[in-house]
Amino acid sequence: MQRYFIDAARFAAHRVTIGGNDAHHIVRVMRMTPGDQFIVSDGESREAVAEIAELAPGEVIAEIVELREMTSEPLWHIVIAQGLPKGDKMETVIQKGTEIGAAGFIPFQSERVVVQYDDKKEGKRLERWQRIAKEAAEQAHRSKIPPVRPVMSWPALLAEAGGYDLALLCYEKQSETPSHGLRELIALDTDAQQMRKVLLIVGPEGGFSEREVAEAEACGIRIAGLGRRILRTETAALVGLTCLMYESGEMGGI
Repeated sequence: MQRYFIDAARFAAHRVTIGGNDAHHIVRVMRMTPGDQFIVSDGESREAVAEIAELAPGEVIAEIVELREMTSEPLWHIVIAQGLPKGDKMETVIQKGTEIGAAGFIPFQSERVVVQYDDKKEGKRLERWQRIAKEAAEQAHRSKIPPVRPVMSWPALLAEAGGYDLALLCYEKQSETPSHGLRELIALDTDAQQMRKVLLIVGPEGGFSEREVAEAEACGIRIAGLGRRILRTETAALVGLTCLMYESGEMGGI
């Protein structure tokens, strides 16, 4: 069943109103008519099966048929901090990360980022990234849309890490640093049924400098390895996220 996210203000007690691109999608793409049903969520606390009652110009009005429990969100709140990669790799991380279960995304600048940051284009780029997250959340039947934060500086990201129960930085040079595998760095004595806030930090194509790794460790960030192979930046983000999902019990782990 098709799923749509709407503003809480459009989610009334017994009916919902959908406008904009979603209304166009319902009418022109899905070709739904009165009597057809879909799932609607306000992205926060309400989710329901709705049945189309009326097709108005630019709007779809639907009656709530059944309220649903919001059970599709992972137990662990895992945010991916991704060093700005080249091309459309950030879009891949956001799309696939949302499908897997990431709770949010923080693109950041670091020493080896090669992308030319353009503040004038930031608004449009952020809008596109957030749209990709919304579409992926609908496809994956998520209950919430993961927010994509504005591009952050490296010092700002280090300060941000203090607000998480666990912050992990993925680093390939295990033999040169006192790093361990990701699994060993997860606090397994913590009840996996409790929500945990985890920050997964992945560098750009060139990885992190030794200075950045040292700065991260000084801020209490744990340095984690993802195996003996060298992964592309977008692969590392998704592998790390999947490993964390497994360890939380989301995929049959502990």
